[in-house]
Amino acid sequence: MPHPIMFDEADPLLGRLRTLALAFPDAAEKVSHGRPAFYTTKVFAYYGGSVKVDGVYQQHGQSVIVLVDPEERTALLAEDSCFVPAYLGAYGWVGVDLTEDIGWDEVGELLDASYRRTAGARRIALLDSRRP
Repeated sequence: MPHPIMFDEADPLLGRLRTLALAFPDAAEKVSHGRPAFYTTKVFAYYGGSVKVDGVYQQHGQSVIVLVDPEERTALLAEDSCFVPAYLGAYGWVGVDLTEDIGWDEVGELLDASYRRTAGARRIALLDSRRP
């Protein structure tokens, strides 16, 4: 049985995240487990996630889940807006709640870090060649 869709296509936060994520070399989008996933060969970001508290899943529908360096993950998890997502958290991923007043430069940096952890050397070289 397929997963139910767990996002609103008209969500403006998803629109902003999509614009940032799809700007990376060879980035594409698919729906995985009912949520938008941004990937090349491997997924580098998900939109939306959840945490399990006392056996119940609490949704973080407007969030981005990324894979960052362990030191950065530790620093992020000290912030109130960050969480350890269900399933992926055990593998080093971290969730960041998005709000209307989020610092989108920071979101771009998180996407960049996650892309670099999941994309191959050729794609990273292409990314670096685009930077001034």
